[in-house]
Amino acid sequence: MDLNNLAIFRAVALEQSVTRAAQSLQRVQSNVTTRIQQLEAELGVSLFLREGKRMLLTEQGQAFLAYAEQLLALADEARQVLHPAQPSGTLRLGSMESSAATRLPVPLASFHRAHPEVSLEVSTGPSQLLIDGVLGRRLDCALIARPQRLLDGTWQAEPLDLGLEGEALFREELLLVLPADHPPVHEPADVQLRILAGFAQGCSYRQIGEAWLGQTGTALRVQEVGSYHAILACVAAGTCAGVVPRSLLELQRQPPALRLVPLLTAETLLVWRRGHATPALNAWRELLGSAT
Repeated sequence: MDLNNLAIFRAVALEQSVTRAAQSLQRVQSNVTTRIQQLEAELGVSLFLREGKRMLLTEQGQAFLAYAEQLLALADEARQVLHPAQPSGTLRLGSMESSAATRLPVPLASFHRAHPEVSLEVSTGPSQLLIDGVLGRRLDCALIARPQRLLDGTWQAEPLDLGLEGEALFREELLLVLPADHPPVHEPADVQLRILAGFAQGCSYRQIGEAWLGQTGTALRVQEVGSYHAILACVAAGTCAGVVPRSLLELQRQPPALRLVPLLTAETLLVWRRGHATPALNAWRELLGSAT
């Protein structure tokens, strides 16, 4: 399969539009349409459902996208390792929302100045989604929270997936945040709210909040939101508890009045696929290591 066709297919899948994909790829629209038709003819399946100007992946298209991303990533990796002294190509970095806000702006700027020939792609999400992205070759590396479990009242770090390598970079003090007028909290039973505002399933900080509050044995409901601003808004409104790193609260110019309950100090890890070592990834690891 032609790598250019795979790149065009991926662009159309992400943009859900031939027009926008053509613009992002700097190609004429008719060329993009022809390449997609050629790829569908070669594979013998329809990859897209055409709904007006929208291009939505079929079930076969969804399955093929995962393979296309892996093939494109492997081709880029192969090109990079042929020039070990010069970082180049694309570095696809995943990060938790909190780390992207508090830890990445300065290192990313430094890396771009030092290696302008490397194209940086940064995406955010919960830790488990990032791990899946690294293992699935959709990401080269990711900043995740080390998984924790609560055993007999004690936090224990869980081992990484066997397909991953990683190194600890930062330590984050995690806080249970409650409305300012909430009574003092010394143990989970003191928390009067039974709604936790948090990110989607797979978020390590949400998991920590659920485990700590769940020690009471009473039902806990999670209100899923998409940002830390939304978590803090829900808490300030008096309806929810939340789990937030102290470093993120310190970024707020005027943080809302809150009651803060320390939970634990969690490590932030940089993880990558076992054996994956492109010049760009090595340069990023070296820069992050020197910055911590």
